[in-house]
Amino acid sequence: MKHINIRVTGKVQGVSFRETTKAIADQMGVRGIVKNEKDGTLYLEAEGDDASLEVFEEWCNEGPDRAKIETVEVTPGELKGYQNFEIIKK
Repeated sequence: MKHINIRVTGKVQGVSFRETTKAIADQMGVRGIVKNEKDGTLYLEAEGDDASLEVFEEWCNEGPDRAKIETVEVTPGELKGYQNFEIIKK
């Protein structure tokens, strides 16, 4: 198991990115969180095995149909032991 933090920039808010990301994560057994940030980016924390996280990261580079991805920054992080994948709404 490993943990990664992902920040996605571009047209990523108002395009069902969080809901679609949760559905993909649930299908793949990836756990963590996704939330919109005030600066217009999307922030994710994801935990899973190497193979699942690799495919999940690839999906983040595509996103849902209406999204326009500019950059995807991935940084390693410490395991937090998430039990599921949650959408954080502020």
